Formats: sequence, structure tokens, C-alpha cells
Amino acid sequence: MGQAAMKKFLLAYVGTLLAFLVLDGLWLGVLMAPTYRVLLGPLMLDHPLLVPAAVFYLLYVVGCVVFVVLPATTWPRAARLGALLGVVAYGTYDLSNWATLKGWSAQLALMDMAWGAFATCVSCSVGYAVSRKTR
Repeated sequence: MGQAAMKKFLLAYVGTLLAFLVLDGLWLGVLMAPTYRVLLGPLMLDHPLLVPAAVFYLLYVVGCVVFVVLPATTWPRAARLGALLGVVAYGTYDLSNWATLKGWSAQLALMDMAWGAFATCVSCSVGYAVSRKTR
């Protein structure tokens, strides 16, 4: 990978990661924390495990950048592909949980899948924009 390509990747990664962290932090920490406590009850830990959470964010954003941000040729395409990646990734998690765990509801699965589509759409759009700012 050349220096220009590496710079573009890093800009895309940082832009996408920051956008995703801000959005998901607001969603999980402010907007939905009480709802998740009601819907998941005893399944939730009192405090999240930070290492697996960090690995998820770092890995998920690699997928966003490699599969969406860098291949996209326009920001609307980045947004559409981001939404698709989000619904597929979150759907894999949520539908598997709904199929195998007591207490995982259709309401929770659909709500979380919609969130995954939205958050990934916006984050990939931001990553795309940031990566295109410098040549």
C-alpha cells in the first residue's frame, strides 16, 4: 500500500470510527440505556466489558472502511452501502439472538437492526467525506 493510499485509509478509518463512537455512545449511553435495561433485564451486565467492546468497534470500522468507504464512488453510495452493511451485521447478531436466547424479542431485534443501518450509514458517509478531503 502506497503512502497516499495509507493516508486515505487512515483518514477514512479515523473519520468513520469517531462518527460511530459518538453516535453509538449517544444511543447506548443516553437514549436507549433505560430501554435496554427493561428489554434485556438480567442479561445485561452492570458495567460493560471494555476489551470486547473496543475490539468490536475497531473491527467493525475496518469492515466499514474496507467494504464501504473506500470502494464507494459517491457519498450517496457510501450511505446506501453503509446502511446495507449495518442491517446485515446487526441483523446477523440480533436475529441469531432472537432465535436462540430467551428474552430477546422481535421488537429489540428490529429496533437494533434499524439503529445499525442508521449508525453505519452516517458513519460511512462521514468516513467517505473525510477520506475525500485530502488527495
